[in-house]
Amino acid sequence: MIVYLHGFNSSPQSHKAQLLEQYMTERGLDREFICPALPPSPRDAVRLIRNAIGEEPACYVGSSLGGFYATYLVETQGGKAVLINPAIEPHVGLSAYLGPQKNLYTGESYVLTSSHLAQWRELYVPRVTPQRYLLLVETGDEVLDYRRAVERYAGAAQRVIAGGDHSLRSFPEHLAEILRFAGY
Repeated sequence: MIVYLHGFNSSPQSHKAQLLEQYMTERGLDREFICPALPPSPRDAVRLIRNAIGEEPACYVGSSLGGFYATYLVETQGGKAVLINPAIEPHVGLSAYLGPQKNLYTGESYVLTSSHLAQWRELYVPRVTPQRYLLLVETGDEVLDYRRAVERYAGAAQRVIAGGDHSLRSFPEHLAEILRFAGY
């Protein structure tokens, strides 16, 4: 099973989620794909993901904040993950966004609070198991410093693409590799 985890203020309607779902559907793997709509609360997001997959082994494909959640889940429950320009410490980086927020796709409004930051801090895992990850980053990421991800996931399979941006413009070129990494 492949579980796509979207980023901060995103949704299952994101471009990458839609592309991956379409790619898998075209290969008859639509029943092997899920993409839950993650709530703003980190604890609720992790609970929702766990409930969505049950006991099935999963390969997470996590974009930005979804990569942070994927790392937590892999290190606490097993499985593996493809990380797309992953957030490393959202409890630090997202502190600049405290206050009113709006989901870019659903229009849902909420307030990002210090409680969210504390929950992300609780979910941070200090050590990762490199062989469980495929890291996809672009050096032109304007939101997160790709070098932090390269350093944190040292020893993992890594694709560092020159240029691009936080959305990972080269994402369509990696779809076949993502499925291979997931075991399809």
